[in-house]
Amino acid sequence: MFYETATMAHGLSYDPFKACVAPRPIGWLTTLSREGIVNLAPYSFFNAVAEDPPMVMFATTGRDPHGPKDTLRNIEATGEFVFNLATYKLREQMNRTSAPVPPEVDELSLAGLTPVPSRLVKPPRVAESPIHLECVYHQTIELPSNDPEERNAVGIGRVVGVHIADEVIRNGRVDLSLVRPIARLGYHDFTVVETIFEMRRPRA
Repeated sequence: MFYETATMAHGLSYDPFKACVAPRPIGWLTTLSREGIVNLAPYSFFNAVAEDPPMVMFATTGRDPHGPKDTLRNIEATGEFVFNLATYKLREQMNRTSAPVPPEVDELSLAGLTPVPSRLVKPPRVAESPIHLECVYHQTIELPSNDPEERNAVGIGRVVGVHIADEVIRNGRVDLSLVRPIARLGYHDFTVVETIFEMRRPRA
């Protein structure tokens, strides 16, 4: 099949685009508002984009019933955020934090999670998550939006601190088979990292 995205005449029951770009890491991001209210939200358009220095990005689009989404607004206002790795064990709590609740609601409390202080930034980390990246805001890239009422933007941050639980480190490496990260597929589907294989890059 083929369809043009301008017309979306794919003839399927659901838009297949996000199912074609999968799996996608989940950016489970902690931020603080100017008033100090904690926000925790998952973003399925998230990834590492550089390593020297280490940088991450997430994309946000649309709006919640109460108005613009909190995460990017908080990051632009305070200049800081934390990535918390979403794991299979934390899948239900992660999903709970995707609810479009008002800005004054603390999603960590809503999901029954435990905040723990960061070292270099103010937003707290999720204690139950085994890996955290403390980040400072770098820039926002505005993207085209098909709805002038909805912001479509990419937020980029520089990783300034990394926390890794000692129990998931084996032989000097992070053992992802112990971590079991989850990722987003298309529709309402997710996956978990359970099968890992190694391939060495060929030499010229």
